[in-house]
Amino acid sequence: MWTEIADRISEVTGDKFEIERHRSVGGGCINRGYVISNSDDSTYFVKLNEGSLVEMFAAEAKGLQQMRSTQTIRVPQPICWGTAANSSYLVMEWLDLGGSGSWEEMGRQLAAMHRSPQKEAKFGWEINNTIGSTPQINTWTSDWAEFFATQRIGYQLKLARRRGGNFPQGERLVEVIPELLSDHQLSPSIVHGDLWGGNADFTASGEPIIFDPATYIGDREVDLAMTELFGGFPAGFYRGYNQVFPLEPGYEHRKTLYNLYHILNHFNLFGGSYGSQANNAIAKILG
Repeated sequence: MWTEIADRISEVTGDKFEIERHRSVGGGCINRGYVISNSDDSTYFVKLNEGSLVEMFAAEAKGLQQMRSTQTIRVPQPICWGTAANSSYLVMEWLDLGGSGSWEEMGRQLAAMHRSPQKEAKFGWEINNTIGSTPQINTWTSDWAEFFATQRIGYQLKLARRRGGNFPQGERLVEVIPELLSDHQLSPSIVHGDLWGGNADFTASGEPIIFDPATYIGDREVDLAMTELFGGFPAGFYRGYNQVFPLEPGYEHRKTLYNLYHILNHFNLFGGSYGSQANNAIAKILG
């Protein structure tokens, strides 16, 4: 497997790459992660998973490429992806993370990415991708409320019921989402889609970086909301963001709805108390 991956790196980069060293590193709860190096200390980060999941990696690479194209905030450069032996893989540039940097600057750079103009006033993406390992449906839709009601909350509720979840007010919530978002004026933004604290960091030189995306074109507020879901980013991040792209009135109410998507997804991935957390959020949204 490693020889096949090295040969593909050589083909794509035009530089002969033979793996001298590889070691396991954190790859999150979905994938296995490795660092590979050659005798010249050229280094790459590799994600591995089952061979059937190669399209998941292809979509992640596409999302990274699209965010990189905005030239606003650093994301890892995808090098190549495919299958080798019985595994799928994604090779990216290796970035030495864990540095200290400016959270205000990270906020400013994310806001700049969100402000990048989109070709059309539609929501969705060119392909479906995943949120964690859950399918994320991205069929183009001209109405954001309809998109979020059907392809985000409605879809997650359907999966959750198959898992045995009980959400008595779920259908009512889906029905009223258009009303809840009726006064919200927005332009489509490219979003990271899974922006919690574990997917944001600084390089050793202090440069802000975001990674492991679930990219699509949506409401920028979904990214801001998720930064608050698991403890929140430092206050400087939000100051920096609002310097460049101030949030619209009503965000404090919408963020609970937007974060329900991730709570439901966590129920679908992990079960447990996320079910009651989702029901509490639905009750709060419906008031």
